[in-house]
Amino acid sequence: MTSRPRLSLSGIVLDTPDTHTLADFYHRLLGWAVKTDEPGWAKLTAPEGGAGLSFQHEQAYVRPVWPAGPGDPRVQVHLDILVDDLDTAGAHAIAQGAALADHQPQDGVRVYFDPDGHPFCLFVS
Repeated sequence: MTSRPRLSLSGIVLDTPDTHTLADFYHRLLGWAVKTDEPGWAKLTAPEGGAGLSFQHEQAYVRPVWPAGPGDPRVQVHLDILVDDLDTAGAHAIAQGAALADHQPQDGVRVYFDPDGHPFCLFVS
C-alpha cells in the first residue's frame, strides 16, 4: 500500500470573459484582498487564510443556466457563503452587482448570480 501524498486545496478558479471585472465584483462582495491582477488572471486571498478565489480568462465562456433545462449550459460549481443576516447580505450583494435568482430552492438560503452568471448561495447557519 502506498501512502497518500500531501494535497492541499489552494484555490477555486472561475472562468470568465473579463478577469478584472469579476475579480473586482468578488473583492467588493467579500472584502478579500487582491493578490494578483494581470491580463487573463486575477486572484483574491481570504483574510483568515485558506483557499483563495481566482479568475481565469476564457475566450469561449458560456454563461451557465440555473436551474438548467434540457440542452442548457450547466453550472459546474457554485460558491456557498456563510452570512449573519440574509437580508443585509443580500442587499450588499445586489449593491455590488449581483442578481437574485428567480428560483429559490429552500429557506435559509438565497441564490444569486455574479455578473458572469455563476451562482452563489448566501446562507445562515
